[in-house]
Amino acid sequence: MNLWYIIVAIVIFASIMIAKKTRKTKKNLPPGPPRLPIIGNLHQLGSQPHRSMFKLSEKYGSLMSLKFGNVSTVVASTPETVKDVLKSLDADCCSRPYMTYAARITYNLNDLAFSPYSKYWREVRKMTIVELYTAKRVKSFRHIREEEVASFVDFIEQSASLANPVNLNKKLMQLSGSVICRVGFGINLEDSKLKNTYEEVIQGTMEVLGSFAAADYFPVIGQLIDRITGLHSKCEKVFKAMDSFFDQSIKHHLEDESIKDDIIALLLKMEKGETGLGEFQLTRKHTKGILLNVLIAGIDTSGHTITWVMTHLIANPRVMKKVQAEVREVIKNKDNITEEDIERLQYLKMVIKESFRINPLVPLLIPREASKDVKIAGYDIPKKTWIHVNIWAVHRNPNVWKDPEAFIPERFMDNEIDYKGLNFELLPFGSGRRMCPGLGMGMALVHLTLTNLLYRFDWKLPEGMEVEDVDLEESYGLVCPKKVPLELIPVLTQWT
Repeated sequence: MNLWYIIVAIVIFASIMIAKKTRKTKKNLPPGPPRLPIIGNLHQLGSQPHRSMFKLSEKYGSLMSLKFGNVSTVVASTPETVKDVLKSLDADCCSRPYMTYAARITYNLNDLAFSPYSKYWREVRKMTIVELYTAKRVKSFRHIREEEVASFVDFIEQSASLANPVNLNKKLMQLSGSVICRVGFGINLEDSKLKNTYEEVIQGTMEVLGSFAAADYFPVIGQLIDRITGLHSKCEKVFKAMDSFFDQSIKHHLEDESIKDDIIALLLKMEKGETGLGEFQLTRKHTKGILLNVLIAGIDTSGHTITWVMTHLIANPRVMKKVQAEVREVIKNKDNITEEDIERLQYLKMVIKESFRINPLVPLLIPREASKDVKIAGYDIPKKTWIHVNIWAVHRNPNVWKDPEAFIPERFMDNEIDYKGLNFELLPFGSGRRMCPGLGMGMALVHLTLTNLLYRFDWKLPEGMEVEDVDLEESYGLVCPKKVPLELIPVLTQWT
C-alpha cells in the first residue's frame, strides 16, 4: 500500500511540474494567418513574397508570425518593429540561419552577407570596409569610375546618332560590372570568363540567394523538391560560373605580382600569412566567399538603381523635365562633370531617394536569426526564430508615406530622411551591423552615371510606346531588378 502512495505522489508531483513547465514555456507569439499541415504558410508567399507578406501584415499586424515547413518565422513590416530588430535588438538578432544554397554559393558561409555573427564575420567586415569602402578608398577609385562612365557615354552617343534604342538594364549592368571588376579584381570584364554570361549569372545568383528553398524547411525531402523545381541545378550552374571567374582572377594575380592595390591581392597575402585577419588563417574558400560579396553587392547596388531611376523618370515627364533643368543649370556647359558638381544636385538626390522608396533593391532583407529569446513589440520571439524584415512594406506604408504608390520626389524636400541607415522609414541598404558596407562605392557610380545621362541626353520611348505603357513590375530575387528591360532612345542635346 505504501508503494502505491509513493507512486501516486510521484505522478501528482510530475503532473504539477509538467503543468508549470507548460505554463512557463507558453509564449506570447505575434499573430499570424492559419497554417496548413506540414507546409505551414509557404503556399501564401506566391511569386513576390515581399508583396504577399505586406498584404498579410495589413491584416495580422506590424509583427507577424509565419511558419515555413518546420521553421518558425516572424516578419517586421513597420518602422517601429524594424527599428527594434535592426537597432534596439541588433546584437541579438543579427546572426544568420543556415541556408542550404547560400551556403553552397558562399563556400560554406565563408562570406560576409550570409555568415553567422561571429569573430570571423567581424574581422572580415572590418577588413573589407578598410580596404574597399572607406571614403578615402572610394575616392581613390574615382578615375576608374570616370573612365568606365566615359566609355558608356560614348556608346550612348553612337546609339543616339543612329536613333537606336538602348537596353538600359543590360548596359548598366555591364557598366557596374566593369567598374567592380577593375576595382575589386584587377581585371576587365571584357577579358573575363563572365563576358558573355555576366548578366545571366549575376541575376541567377540573386534568384538562388533570394529563394525560399524547400531544403531549408523540409530537412528530409527538401533537396529532392528543389531538384524537381530546378533550384538545385540553377544553384550549381551559377556556382560553377562564379567559381571559374574567381579562379581566373586569382590566377591573373598570381602571374602578375605587380597587381597590389585591390582586394584579391590583399586576400592572397592573408592566405600566405603575410598579413593577418585577427586570429584567422584564410583558405582559398574564404577568399572566394569574400570575393562573391564584393562582386554581387557592388554590381546590383548601382546598375539596377540607375535603371529604376530612369524608369520612373521616363514614366513621369514632369519630374524628368525638372531634374534635367537642375542638372543643366548646375553643370552648364562643362564637358567634365566633377563630384563637387554632383554634390549640388539637390533635386536629383530626392529623385534617387524616391526611387529607392518605391523600388528598394532588396525588398526582403536576408533573414536573420534570434540568437536568444527576445521581446519585439511586446511579443515573445524564441531563440532560433527566423526574422524577415520587409523593407518593401515599410516603404509602401500609407501611415508613413502619403500616396505611397505615387512617384513624388518632393516628399523629401525640407526633411532629413536619408537612406544611410539612420531613418527607419527609408532603408534600401538596411541598418545596423548587417548594413550593406558598399553603399558609398555604389552610390558614387550611381550619381556620376545619372548626371551624365541627364545632362548629355534627352530620352524618349520607342515608337508606338506611351508613358502609360512603361512597365513598373519587378522580378523577384535577393535583389529585385526591373522585370521588363527598359529600352529608351537617347537624343543628343546641344551641350554635347
